[in-house]
Amino acid sequence: MKQSAREEEWAAWLRLAIKGDAQAYNRFLVAVTPHLRSMARRRCDQYGAPASEAEDVVQEVLLAVHLKRGTWDPTRPLGPWLATIVRNKLVDSLRRRGRHGNVPLEDVADFLAAGDETHEAADRLDTETVLARLKAPQRDIVRSISIEGAGIRETAARLKMTEVAVRVALHRALKSLAALYRSE
Repeated sequence: MKQSAREEEWAAWLRLAIKGDAQAYNRFLVAVTPHLRSMARRRCDQYGAPASEAEDVVQEVLLAVHLKRGTWDPTRPLGPWLATIVRNKLVDSLRRRGRHGNVPLEDVADFLAAGDETHEAADRLDTETVLARLKAPQRDIVRSISIEGAGIRETAARLKMTEVAVRVALHRALKSLAALYRSE
């Protein structure tokens, strides 16, 4: 499988980001987000999910990429890793909302072929232990959006905050979690 020049550039930026280059990480996120959005929309259409689900999936994927970027094997193509995260986050979202999607057999085969490599590093971090290190509003926001699958709007309403405040708190929480992850 040949990587596109675009994916090779993204992979180079992500490698630098994993080493601590914040500018490379910003370039990576800015460049990859439209691609993730496009993938999420296609997957929503493929699985019969409403198009409105795509943006929540994108937010979930960005959070997962941020938290688990250290689990990506830099010697392997970045595209399949991102596609797997998009698919898994959409399926998780549909499952939480009581809907069932049909996953094409070739997608499952790709996932099984990847093995357990991506889960080993993630298993080292206990979610609740890491979340306990965040301040109360940040912890509640990360738990609501990332674990419970709520959207920004729903989380803001439940916590009696503005959507902008939730986004800012989520961003700060992600920075804190990234610092914790790097230190461990």
